[in-house]
Amino acid sequence: MPRYRLTLEYDGSGYNGFQAQTDQPTVQGAVERAITAFCGETVRIAAAGRTDTGVHATGQVIGVDLAKEWPAKTVMNALNAHMVHEAVSVLDCVEAEPDWHARFSATGRRYLYRILNRPGRPALDRGRVWHVKKPLDAAAMHEAAQALVGLHDFTTFRDINCQSKSPLKTLDVARVSRVGEEVHLVFEARSFLHRQVRSMTGTLAEVGQGRWTVADVAEALAARDRARCGPVAPSDGLYLTGVSYE
Repeated sequence: MPRYRLTLEYDGSGYNGFQAQTDQPTVQGAVERAITAFCGETVRIAAAGRTDTGVHATGQVIGVDLAKEWPAKTVMNALNAHMVHEAVSVLDCVEAEPDWHARFSATGRRYLYRILNRPGRPALDRGRVWHVKKPLDAAAMHEAAQALVGLHDFTTFRDINCQSKSPLKTLDVARVSRVGEEVHLVFEARSFLHRQVRSMTGTLAEVGQGRWTVADVAEALAARDRARCGPVAPSDGLYLTGVSYE
């Protein structure tokens, strides 16, 4: 039974997250319906990460096992043809090793958070950025973000519904930079807690607006108390941009 590795891009605005649900539109549901339409098989795909409602991706990775062996390019083109009315696109497809798994074989995940930082609201990027009118100090945000890098107990930045067995995570990269009218936050780690990136982003935005100091972020992390987290950033500006494998 051949296994395929596919890279997806999607606009999460119209989906109730990645994970399949019986009564809601999801990214997984759209892909699995396309697979059935293509080859008649009813399958369950595996993903590198289950993005929340409204979260986007430019580099989501999924795996699927098919009963028949098809050329990888045929699989990619067929799925794109059957998802022409969906906000999901297959960017790449290759045949994978039998023991490869989209989630469990991943060694790193990368997220980008986009903040549109100007007085005027977004017209073209509505639903794809977080609009913050007040000027943000990206340098101060970057300085504060360095307190989050490394192995820590991230309870403060962990959603109360998180199902992870442990709040201990190693954050490899936390980078904040200004790109024109936008402030970009990049986070890299092997794995993340539920809503960890949005929680860290919202807290760092408080620093950018002068409501928190750089030291406040380190103190909030050390408190290991969800009540010490800043406001959680909305899903609009969050993108899963890449997944690393050995």
